[in-house]
Amino acid sequence: MSELLKVQDLSAGYGEAVVLHDVSLTLDEGQTLALLGRNGTGKTTLINTLAGATRQHGGSIMLGTGSSVLALHKLPSHERAAAGIGWVPQERNIFKSLSVHENLTAVARPARAGRASPPWTPERVYELFPRLAERKTNLGTQLSGGEQQMLALGRALVLNPTLLLLDEPCEGLAPIIVQELLRAIRRITREEGLSAIIVEQHPQAILAISDTAAVLDRGTVVYSGTARSLQDQPALLDKLLGVAR
Repeated sequence: MSELLKVQDLSAGYGEAVVLHDVSLTLDEGQTLALLGRNGTGKTTLINTLAGATRQHGGSIMLGTGSSVLALHKLPSHERAAAGIGWVPQERNIFKSLSVHENLTAVARPARAGRASPPWTPERVYELFPRLAERKTNLGTQLSGGEQQMLALGRALVLNPTLLLLDEPCEGLAPIIVQELLRAIRRITREEGLSAIIVEQHPQAILAISDTAAVLDRGTVVYSGTARSLQDQPALLDKLLGVAR
């Protein structure tokens, strides 16, 4: 299995404030990383840094395999998206004045060369989320919070990324919507093999569909290993996160 992402000695934050300190992690092609930690430990900052939305103070971010490795840390955010980063921030960032269908078609990109699974198109997003198909002419302002999250995920997918970044995709949503989103994420990652890094406050739910896990505390990595190993050690999970169950 080829290494897709390598983060080495990364320090980053906002302005002069440094939030992340010497963070290092790797992710292989087709794998999912659960990024965990208590509130305020730097999880969102790490996701935002990978997407190019913070100030980087040191270290490197390399994306790609073989001869097509890019120094992602040297690129602005729009070039990172073009390079294969699909980002779903906490704020969702959908175009609320556009319809569901316009949101999807406005950002869609063709599939990347060498892709094994079918490309993501608006039609495939509708198949993944039938709720969006029923509301394709609705404006973003007319969607529920769960539907907006589905649309935000769909917008990231039609970019046909090589790496998906999800920042608390289930935050504040009803349990039935959370289950629908988790099923969709499982399909995208486990069945279709899209690499992903997922920040989530439901550790057991996200560990169940992840390959590896990293835990942040005060801006540094305090655990790195397999998701199964962490899932099977509730005492360690409780020590690291304060939430064994």
